[in-house]
Amino acid sequence: MCTAMRFNDDKGNVFFGRNYDWTCSFGEAPIFTPLNYTAESPFGAVGPMKYAVLGTGIVYEGYPLYFDASNTEGLSIANLNFAQYCVYEDEPQEAKNNVCVFEFPLWVTSQFKSVDEVEAALENIALVNRSISDDLPVSALHWMIADQRRSIVVECTKRGLEVFENDVDVLTNQPGYEWHRDNLRNYMCLSPEYPQRSAWAKADMVPFGVGAGNDGLPGGCGAAARFVRAAYYNACHPVCESEMQNVSRMLHSLSGVMMIDGATKVSDGTCEKTLYSSCFSSATGTYYYHTYDNINIRSTSFDEYDLKSDTVQKKVG
Repeated sequence: MCTAMRFNDDKGNVFFGRNYDWTCSFGEAPIFTPLNYTAESPFGAVGPMKYAVLGTGIVYEGYPLYFDASNTEGLSIANLNFAQYCVYEDEPQEAKNNVCVFEFPLWVTSQFKSVDEVEAALENIALVNRSISDDLPVSALHWMIADQRRSIVVECTKRGLEVFENDVDVLTNQPGYEWHRDNLRNYMCLSPEYPQRSAWAKADMVPFGVGAGNDGLPGGCGAAARFVRAAYYNACHPVCESEMQNVSRMLHSLSGVMMIDGATKVSDGTCEKTLYSSCFSSATGTYYYHTYDNINIRSTSFDEYDLKSDTVQKKVG
């Protein structure tokens, strides 16, 4: 399923992270795409690399297939499942910049430096239902794209390609962003404050203790419950100062919406779990992550790679 989140530190630097939830691993790992890499883009959408890209995904015959990615300018994107609602173009469209679904994350992060630039380019693109291989079918997705100023959600439905301003800076899965954003109004009464005692007629009502102000916070694993929890955690957390304080904030917030093995089954009876959680820091160009089976925080950064190389590199270990 998945959950994504962004926030700023006290200096305005952006931190972007996500949980990647699925039933099995595809061998995903941190991968780096340098400036001299040449992408085989079916319709020529991904031109020469303007910015190097770092994130998690798989490499298929030398091509980086990103699950989430960030570039050297601090622009980030995450793919999230959007089953039942997703409708792509079956064929390339005339007078449009045709982008294949599999190359969309690389197109965004290699060609643009801000959400504003991406949003302008989205006005003239078509997302085409084209896979990189018959062995890798096209996934039903929507995307969260973020930079230091703002984030947006991109969705392709029967209404066409739509872009939504994401003022809560989180995203989960189906239904669409508009529904989730409206649903938050059901939880406006939630508060982190210690509740005050109250009088019910002659009865003096005293709270049991801390947390009574958010007793209505939904606790399920579904996308709607995770969206509310993620938005609440993101809105209530104090602004942090240091790099590791912010990484800790992101990973703790994501842990509050993670999928625990055995708690939720998909239709074939297998269980979803959070295979990895990540946090990208624009301040240092560092990508932090941990996996379900290894909760130690590991990292990799742009400084570790040759930006002028022409070969996609996969981090080992």
